[in-house]
Amino acid sequence: MWEFDPAPETADPKLKARYELFIDGEFVAPKGGKYFESINPANEKKLTELALGGAADVDAAFAAAQRAFDTVWGKMPGRERAKYIYRIARLLQDRAREFAVAETLDNGKPIRETRDFDVPMAAAHFFYHAGWADKLEYLAPGRRVQPLGVVGQVIPWNFPLLMLAWKIAPALAAGNCVVIKPATNTPITAVKLAEIFRDAGLPKGVVNVITGPGATGGLIMAHPKAAKIAFTGSTEVGKVIMKSIAGTDKRMTMELGGKAANIVFDDAPLDQAVEGIVNGIFFNQGQVCCAGSRLLVQESVAEAVIAKLKTRLRVLRVGDPMDKNTDVGAIVSKAQLDTIQGYLDIGVKEGAELWQPPFRRPAKGFYLPPTLFTEVTMSHRVAREEIFGPVLAILTFRTVEEAVEKANNTEYGLSAGVWTDKGSRILKLSTELKAGVVWANTFNKFDPTSPFGGYKESGFGREGGRQGLLDYLQVV
Repeated sequence: MWEFDPAPETADPKLKARYELFIDGEFVAPKGGKYFESINPANEKKLTELALGGAADVDAAFAAAQRAFDTVWGKMPGRERAKYIYRIARLLQDRAREFAVAETLDNGKPIRETRDFDVPMAAAHFFYHAGWADKLEYLAPGRRVQPLGVVGQVIPWNFPLLMLAWKIAPALAAGNCVVIKPATNTPITAVKLAEIFRDAGLPKGVVNVITGPGATGGLIMAHPKAAKIAFTGSTEVGKVIMKSIAGTDKRMTMELGGKAANIVFDDAPLDQAVEGIVNGIFFNQGQVCCAGSRLLVQESVAEAVIAKLKTRLRVLRVGDPMDKNTDVGAIVSKAQLDTIQGYLDIGVKEGAELWQPPFRRPAKGFYLPPTLFTEVTMSHRVAREEIFGPVLAILTFRTVEEAVEKANNTEYGLSAGVWTDKGSRILKLSTELKAGVVWANTFNKFDPTSPFGGYKESGFGREGGRQGLLDYLQVV
């Protein structure tokens, strides 16, 4: 990776009072004249206001993207496209401090995470895909590959900048043009990335950024000029989108919800496993689709693991996301905090035992301490439904077969983790667990070269690696 200044918390995010839509290479006012606010979830203060895109704006963005594809980008040699994508990556590195601070202010995640993970990983995705731009024929030897045209993309609020890179970088490398909408809660790094597209000299219309509510995303997904749609978000919204485009010839990829099992066997290095459990569920306040939100621990070591977990959680620092010593920041919004709190009430009502470390809630901001549920069974909703918060449901098992059965007893299939000293057991479970990604003796590790995605109600298609690129190409 690359070196990062260790003190971005003092950087100026250089936020403007208002951000417009980015259409055809220019920042333009929304045709409806409406704007919405983005607030800091750590203190509930207004950060900026952003344009609310409507149907006319979406139409203009797709027209610009189609024009750019037909006249410039779709015809450009891969080696030339690569130069633009490399330039975007370098400019993002140059403004890394600014982007890390902006992401933390808008999302509420700790500055340590945006500084050390989100921004460098986003740049890495642009670098990686730039390298593919002139080598696309090697993705399918003996066959011809060609871009799809214009793709519509909608991203979630939990990793705003990284999701932008996951979606935009492969689309550009493959020769497509883009219309993308960031989440309503976290749009700031999207419009700041649009500044980088402009400063990189990206041809007008190649990428268009439309901010607005969920209805705006629906317009993008259903637009007749979208040859492909890519969506990351909840399973419920994914189902609505699939119904809306049923019967069309649109290509689509969807990365949806998850309820990952993190499985700890009695031969695992327990101290290492506890750190992996903490990272698996409390990274980004548990607002991660692949979070290890179900802990399956072998009965013989369950008491020891739970004791070690409680000890570890007592020293996790919950608080100001801009403090580089903070471990758990703010929940992204009041609505999401209310949803999580609702699940805590449900868990207690259904008979699970709730435990939280001592915590004094700030007067302002949306905070929740790391939470454990013990005495959980598979019938409990906290063990079956995606909570999307810093909440861990702990279950036990006796045998390998029971662990696999409980892990797979979910409608989701995005990720899983295995902690054991036996390589043979890792290989066995990696084939038996119904998850798109299986981590062994680690959790939440990502790389641009590795495909990511799930199946069952966790979606379909892949992002990252050659598999992710193929989803943006027509192979003939």
